[in-house]
This record gives sequence, structure tokens and C-alpha cells, in this order.
Amino acid sequence: MIHKVTLIPGDGIGPEVINATVRVLEATGVKFEWETHQAGADAYAKTKQYIPKELYESVERTRLGLKGPVTTPIAGGFASINVTLRKKFELFANFRPIRNLPNIKTNYPGIDLVIVRENTEGEYSGIEHEVVPGVVESLKIITEKASTRIARFAFDYARRDHRKKIHAIHKANIMKLTDGLFLRCCRDTAEIYPDIQYAEHIVDNTCMQLVTNPYQYDVMVMENLYGDIISDLCAGFVGGLGLVPGANLGHECAIFEAVHGSAPDIAGKDLANPTAVMQSAVLMLRHIGETAAAERMHAALQRVYSEGKKTTRDIGGKSGTSEFADAVIQALETSKEPAGAGR
Repeated sequence: MIHKVTLIPGDGIGPEVINATVRVLEATGVKFEWETHQAGADAYAKTKQYIPKELYESVERTRLGLKGPVTTPIAGGFASINVTLRKKFELFANFRPIRNLPNIKTNYPGIDLVIVRENTEGEYSGIEHEVVPGVVESLKIITEKASTRIARFAFDYARRDHRKKIHAIHKANIMKLTDGLFLRCCRDTAEIYPDIQYAEHIVDNTCMQLVTNPYQYDVMVMENLYGDIISDLCAGFVGGLGLVPGANLGHECAIFEAVHGSAPDIAGKDLANPTAVMQSAVLMLRHIGETAAAERMHAALQRVYSEGKKTTRDIGGKSGTSEFADAVIQALETSKEPAGAGR
């Protein structure tokens, strides 16, 4: 079987880490057909569109994307490419597993938790306007439909992956209507899953609880803005955003991406760590049913980190992006499991 994938290299270090990841994916033996499209400032320079219609059309065809980082202007400029794609294709669940890699020393060994973030509304609805000069208003949109949908996604995942507990993260003590609605949807959903423990934490207390004892958490489900902040916080437990994967999932479409920035200061220098995109690609392989290849790629990454000989400079190694990819490919090729078997 050949899997068609929309490839969005991004900008900055994006093309380098995407290219390294594509090389590893192809080394698994799984067959891909790549449809490559730009987004962001580079796309606008060529097409006068930040997300060209050809990219939209490609995702509509493939229903699957692999994306590198795209720079988002701060306090002005074009809207977030990530947010736009998530809303366009109803990628309502942002899925971020947080787990330690071998040989990466942190203050929090043995972390294994999952952030499930509602991906389409909340403050990220983007409904803002200026009331009068010097006064702006932003609307936070919370709906029963989206809140129930993300809660059921979290509970379904927890049951499927044999997870024991879900925390709903909220600020319903202050935002009694919006966060109150989200919380009621989580409570109603929890009643359908009596085999999974359910608890609730206020978001500010959650941040304190995380840095004192992150091991109390298993799966965490939350609204858009809270999820954006907390998932980055949790990435710090295992070494940073350059090491953790991200997936944007919908009922009919999925886009997998690194959650770090575009790091333009090191772009084109063969310095970037492609681990986050590679880990996202492992999630993509599992999503499309190529479980054997996913396990082999995951094991190859683990092996390179365990050996510690070909890691990148950001984690104390001496290798560049390409040499790191070479090491992962070599680890793949020496594995004995069959590739591309699917399920």
C-alpha cells in the first residue's frame, strides 16, 4: 500500500528536520507518496497566499499531513498557520504524549503522561476587535459539542491505551459559564467510563502540582489555551520542545507536527534536532496502521539516544541533523523486524 501524505516543510529549520524525517520514514520500508506544499511567509512570497489553495486541496485529498514549524508573527501579521489548519479540517484533538528519552538527564525521570487539548475553540477562536482606541475585546467560545467531543476522545484513548486516570483541567471557579460548561461535559462523559478514574484540577493549581509532583497525572484533558501552555510546560520535564511529538486529529483528517519553533538563527546550518518531527512521524505511522514500522522507528530512536554517540548539539552531542538521521536509519537497518507490515 502507498500512503499519500501532504508534506509541509515550514520555514527556518523546518525543511531540514522534515527532510531528515522523510529519509527515516522511507527507510522503514513503508511506501509514501509525498505532496509538498509551502505555508506561511515563504508561501505568500510566491503565491500571495499564506496557505495556498493547493495545500488545502492536497490535505482534502490525502487526509494526512506531516508538518514542520512555521513562524507565526507576534502581535501582528498573518494568523497562525497551525490554528487555521486545525479549524479548517476540524482537527479537534491535539494529542501530546510526554515521555523521557534514554540518556537525557532531567529532574523528572520516568515521566509518562498525555496532554489532550481541545483544538478548535476557546480563546483561540480568534474573535477579537477594538471597542474604542486603547480597549480591545476577545471572545472565548466554549460549546457543548466541542467539549463533549474532546472529553470522549480523551476517555476513549485512556481506555484503549489502558490508562487509569483522567484529570480535567479548568478555571471554572472564575469562568463559571465557559469553563463550567466544559467541566460539566467532562463530568457527564466520565459517567460513561466507570473503569477510568476521574478528577479535576484548577489550572493554576495544576501548574504548581506539575512542578512538584508530575507523577500524579496520567491523561489530562483541557481547553485550548490551557493545553497550549501546559503541554509546553510538560515538555520541559523530558528535555524540551525539540524532543516531544504532536498530533492534530479529527474524524476524517490528521496532521502531525513538531511543536517547537522555527529557530531561524540556526536554519541551514545542519544543527537542528529532528527528534520532535521524527517522534511525530512515529505517531503518524501508528495512525495509518503501520504499527510494525512505527515500533521499529521508535526503537531506532531509542537506540540512538541510548548509545549517545550520534546526538545533536542541543543535548550535548556533536552530530548535525543529517548525521543524526543517518544514525537512526542505520539503527533501523540493523533491526530484524519486518517493515511495512501494517496491521
